Amino acid sequence: MENTDELKRVFDQFDANKDGQISVTELRDVLKAMGSNYSEEELKRVMEDIDSDQDGYINFSEFSTFWSTSSNDVNAASELREAFDLYDQNKNGLISATELYQVLNRLGMTCSADDCVVMIKSVDSDGDGHVNFEEFRKMMNASSIPSNGDGSK
Repeated sequence: MENTDELKRVFDQFDANKDGQISVTELRDVLKAMGSNYSEEELKRVMEDIDSDQDGYINFSEFSTFWSTSSNDVNAASELREAFDLYDQNKNGLISATELYQVLNRLGMTCSADDCVVMIKSVDSDGDGHVNFEEFRKMMNASSIPSNGDGSK
């Protein structure tokens, strides 16, 4: 939802009394209308996450920031799933050393079957000889975290 006008319309749907901000009550009502049943504790946490100036209300700027951040997270998760599915040739939810070998060689990367076994072992936290989506996600997230040069993250 890149379009600011469209985002403003969504914001206005939440802002029932049209005062330019979303209160916790307005947020609860909209979420309830959408079929979500948040507890008071969960609702409070959502407000704290979005209400960056901590005034108890969500203004349009905070709403926009939240929306763009969460849609970036959704896009990243979707891209990660597509990448995993590319390697999971037999669609069993696991990447084997053989599948890794086939895909890497198809992509023009020269590596041996033994290299692929070693790569799988390096991220196979449950020791089953395969990489599941959770292990793949952790590996991808870890490889994208820059270190500050002294070995800490």
